[in-house]
Amino acid sequence: MLTWLQRDSLSFPPLERALHEPNGLLAAGGDLRAERLIQAYRHGCFPWFQDGQPILWWSPDPRTVLRPQELHISRSLAKLLRQGRYRVTFDRAFADVIQACAAPRPYADGTWITSDMQRAYLELHRRGIAHSVEVWQEERLVGGLYGLAMGQLFFGESMFSRADNASKVGFATLARQLQRWEFALIDCQMPTQHLENFGARSIPRSEFARLLAEHLDQPSGADWLA
Repeated sequence: MLTWLQRDSLSFPPLERALHEPNGLLAAGGDLRAERLIQAYRHGCFPWFQDGQPILWWSPDPRTVLRPQELHISRSLAKLLRQGRYRVTFDRAFADVIQACAAPRPYADGTWITSDMQRAYLELHRRGIAHSVEVWQEERLVGGLYGLAMGQLFFGESMFSRADNASKVGFATLARQLQRWEFALIDCQMPTQHLENFGARSIPRSEFARLLAEHLDQPSGADWLA
């Protein structure tokens, strides 16, 4: 049975109570205030829903993750990175990145990054929890991604690209930097060929929960505005 969250409580049901079909649906309802979002990621779930739906909270099993030290970069991407065609920055244009990620895609109907969702993650950015990666071609924003950083974990949310391989450049640059900052894991949520090409793999939800407990409160060397 699906759990409906109460607005006066920030607690989530145990991850083991998530539905098998659809895979990982854990709860519905609640709100998108910063405190609830933080608790959701710490618990091992995330919001995903379309306009017109209630807020839905997910914890899929298995979970797709990437260890930064296991990052795989193809020859062609390595060559592109060496060429310096794109410039990559962190936390310089968070609002622009999340708005670009929310833009309509030719292969999808609507967007799950609603205006309420954008406002919620902007608040997390103001609190120093949500971060963006920007990919620039001269002065034009051509790619990027955003997510949350807690302890030694980065929770990836969405990416976009307006130029060839721009999002790949952004993700590879982020993963390399997270490795230098001694991050243990990038949460990719669900598998895609794009992420698997970088070395992402699926692990049991129980293992993901163990990694959360191990690394959520550990310090990292992150300095997003350096």
